Amino acid sequence: MADKPSFLPYGRQSIDDDDIAAVVDVLRGDWLTQGPTIDAFEADLAAAVGARFAVSFANGTAALHAACAALGLGPGDEVITSPLTFSASANCVRYVGAKPVLVDVDVWGTLSPEELAKAVGPKTRAIIPVHYAGLPARMDLIHEIASKRGIPIIEDAAHALGARYSGGIVGDGRYSAMTMFSFHPVKHITTGEGGAITTNDEELRDKLKLFRSHGITKDPQKLSQPSPGLWYQEQVLLGYNYRLTDMQAALGRSQLRKLDQFVSRRRDLAAQYDGLFKGMAGIRTFEKREGHEHAYHLYVVLIDFGRFGRDRASVMTALREKGIGTQVHYVPVHHHPDFTYLGYKKGDFPATERIYAQALSLPMYPAMSDDDVVRVVSALREVLGA
Repeated sequence: MADKPSFLPYGRQSIDDDDIAAVVDVLRGDWLTQGPTIDAFEADLAAAVGARFAVSFANGTAALHAACAALGLGPGDEVITSPLTFSASANCVRYVGAKPVLVDVDVWGTLSPEELAKAVGPKTRAIIPVHYAGLPARMDLIHEIASKRGIPIIEDAAHALGARYSGGIVGDGRYSAMTMFSFHPVKHITTGEGGAITTNDEELRDKLKLFRSHGITKDPQKLSQPSPGLWYQEQVLLGYNYRLTDMQAALGRSQLRKLDQFVSRRRDLAAQYDGLFKGMAGIRTFEKREGHEHAYHLYVVLIDFGRFGRDRASVMTALREKGIGTQVHYVPVHHHPDFTYLGYKKGDFPATERIYAQALSLPMYPAMSDDDVVRVVSALREVLGA
């Protein structure tokens, strides 16, 4: 009897002996948190994306919260972001008391510059474009709109570590004040949970570091009085405990050394998927965009489920029975009951609704084999009757 094929999740971490050894070295050392490995990881990350600074956080959501706080956003302010994203992209705005304003996406699933230009208003204080699935938004056009009005940009690049856009690497800061990365296990590199902000602004760097550590400092220049001794510190603003540990940073450093390898493999897998889906009626892949290099955190196909007489839920269940995990990215932000206060309704963002109705994320992670891709596509065709 043949062995049952292994289960293929839609995403998973790639951990090897070097990663494990790096964490063990920290466990055997003197610092488990707030130690030198944090600084080393941040320096490595900044160098990898071409930014001056990187500040690590407990997770990507915490990093987004800190970025909003560092810009001084608050009640009465509006921040534009995409409805086709995980809710953290909008929640971070709410955390500081500001209001999220949603703007529809383009055919690639990223924030539409054309719709953005119509939505910017007198209360707009920041823009958070989301690099959906690993494809950078059209940042040159978004930056042009924002810069004319002096509006800062926070790039939500949770999906896009290793991606490139016209003229540079995502995270280098050429189009934004700050860029957020996530290191959840399904992302390009992992620290277990974790996130970071890259920036070229030293003042923002300092605000981010203060915010992630309770708002407490020993810096003589920030104290309200001369320090009476080595123990003395002051809380100078309301911050949070959003720190990454040295153990996580060690894992991140080890993973970061393999980033190019990981991203290259994801692109190879995506190319194989593209080839197998080419010309298949009822299933579309996202168009390529000139001048942009996709990092393929996700591989999303758009399926006309009605054409096949199937609904998405039954397709996902049937695939799971064949050992293939899938996911939907995302339930649009305005569909969540907790966001009804914004006054949006289903149908307000046609491009987002079209993508959501047809999107299915297929397995995508570096440890997949070429045969795994064939298996996924064959199973999908069989389930759909394509």
